Amino acid sequence: MVSYLSGMAETHFRPDSGLALAAGSLEAAASLEEIVSVLRRNTREIVGSDGVAVVLRQGDTVFYAAEDAIEPLWRGRRFPLADCISGWCILNGETAIVPDIESDPRLPAMAYRMTSMRSLVMVPIGVPDPVAALGAYWCASVIPDDATVCRLEALAQQAAAALVRIRLLSDAIGSRAPEHPSGP
Repeated sequence: MVSYLSGMAETHFRPDSGLALAAGSLEAAASLEEIVSVLRRNTREIVGSDGVAVVLRQGDTVFYAAEDAIEPLWRGRRFPLADCISGWCILNGETAIVPDIESDPRLPAMAYRMTSMRSLVMVPIGVPDPVAALGAYWCASVIPDDATVCRLEALAQQAAAALVRIRLLSDAIGSRAPEHPSGP
C-alpha cells in the first residue's frame, strides 16, 4: 500500500511545470496585452489542444483577441455575446464542455464547419462577473478529462487575478496623481 501511495503522489500530485511557468508569467504581467500574450503562448501546450483562443468582452460583443491554433479561427473578429459559446460562457459564468460542436445549441455549428475543430472547452475569466473567456479546441470529438478542464480553469483564475492586480495598481497610481500639477 505504501508503494501505491508514493507512486500516486509522484504521478497525480506532481506540479505541472507548464502551468507553474504560466502562473509566474501571469503574476508578472503588467498589462492586459501581456496577460493575453501569456495565455496565447502557453495554454495550448498545457491542455494538449489543437487550438486556443483568448476572448475579451467588449460591451454586448466578444472580441477574439488572440489565438494559437493549427489553422486560423476567429482572431480579430467580434461576435454578439448571445451568438457564441464564449459569450454564453461569459454571460453564465460557467465552464462549457462541448464534446461535439455539431450537437450543442450554445454555438453556431455552421461557423465551425469551416474549421477542423470538433470539440472545445470554454472557461470564463473573472468571477463573479466574467470579463473574458479562454477556449481550447480539438480537431477530434473528445471529452476532455477532468485534469485538462482543471488546468484550463486554473489558467483562467490566474488570469483573472492578474487582471484585478493590474486594475488595482492602475487605480492606486491614478489616485496618487496630483490633481493640479505644479510647474517647474
